[in-house]
Amino acid sequence: MPTLRAVVHIPLLGTEAPDGALDWSALTSADTEPVFEQVPFDHPLWVLYSSGTTGLPKAIVQSQGGILVEHLKQLGLHCDLGPEDRFFWYTSTGWMMWNFLVSGLLTGTTIVLYDGSPGYPDTGAQWRIAERTRATLYGTSAAYVMACRKAGVHPARDFDLSSVKCVATTGSPLPPDGFRWLHDEFAEDGAGLWIASVSGGTDVCSCFAGAVPTLPVHIGELQAPGLGTDLRSWDPSGKPLTDEVGELVVTNPMPSMPIHFWNDPEGTRYHDSYFDTYPGVWRHGDWITLTSRGSVVIHGRSDSTLNRQGVRMGSADIYEAVERLPEIRESLVIGVEQPDGGYWMPLFVHLMPGATLDEDLLGRIKRTIREQLSPRHVPDEIIEVPGVPHTLTGKRIEVPVKRLLQGTPLEKAVNPGSIDNLPLLAFYEELARKRA
Repeated sequence: MPTLRAVVHIPLLGTEAPDGALDWSALTSADTEPVFEQVPFDHPLWVLYSSGTTGLPKAIVQSQGGILVEHLKQLGLHCDLGPEDRFFWYTSTGWMMWNFLVSGLLTGTTIVLYDGSPGYPDTGAQWRIAERTRATLYGTSAAYVMACRKAGVHPARDFDLSSVKCVATTGSPLPPDGFRWLHDEFAEDGAGLWIASVSGGTDVCSCFAGAVPTLPVHIGELQAPGLGTDLRSWDPSGKPLTDEVGELVVTNPMPSMPIHFWNDPEGTRYHDSYFDTYPGVWRHGDWITLTSRGSVVIHGRSDSTLNRQGVRMGSADIYEAVERLPEIRESLVIGVEQPDGGYWMPLFVHLMPGATLDEDLLGRIKRTIREQLSPRHVPDEIIEVPGVPHTLTGKRIEVPVKRLLQGTPLEKAVNPGSIDNLPLLAFYEELARKRA
């Protein structure tokens, strides 16, 4: 590699430095002034890869200036971070939240980088890190919050979280029960907690909507669109919607939109990814509601939205209702268009240890969905599964499972490297084979 200037060894596991490598401690202790190079605003900063769950990952190139402006806005204004804060977000280097976390340094805040399991030695592991580091803003996934609730974790009771002013979540929509649980857990300890559910994407390495320190928090809602983000909800014809479910679109540029995709010289894949549905308008692929009070509700991916008898429904509503039952560890609902024009909507349930999917539990699941949502939300079948597959960032993979159930071979339905537990997909592939 002729352009390689040095290899730096970071002794993370206590290993010896390889020959010729520069030791991290020697590098950081050197009395050398940093050298800065002036570059244009749109000079490439990094390449981020999308999860690539259903195909080749997008190689997203973002700019120096765009990310700088966007992250200063999000972290300094929306997250209200400053030199007195400690910013901890549980993430890996493969998720855009790692880049977002590192940008906390722009505000002068101290950042907490944690390299380890989110649930070891027990489900309370992340809360223990927040306690130990005196984090003021603690960010995690919505899935982790719901797992803590299910496991009976009591964070404010069992840990000293008096420094935590804000708990932020992303990765998937935080259900209303997650808001209630966080509020109640901290309220019991006499603490007022700012709950910030945020939503964005690797595509912009930022949030379209989320935290606002000066606005109230409503259960199940993101507080507002981001500053400078012309966020809209549109129907299929491009008509703006309020208090109705529609496509998430951004009608004007925001700073951190990609400058291009790597290896996409004509910009074809870039155009097809965002601008093919509404010419000149960014369509992100999320199904949202903009409320009349200015808040935002995220319903999930629009390409996995359930469409029964012409009525669109969000899978997140079904998950929230079903997973309130103590026997249900996790669930997955899929809407499958049939070759004969029919529509099959199965609900897959992963049970807690010792639970049995008997007639009593089947009846309670159906009754819960019917009473809390509507008869239209009741699935055609309820099927026990050995587990629910996720992306590496913890999102349930609905679209690949739908493709499997429609008969698509596994190697074409999903990118194996993007799934947390690939063998789980064999169950859904075999089910499709039996139904064929």
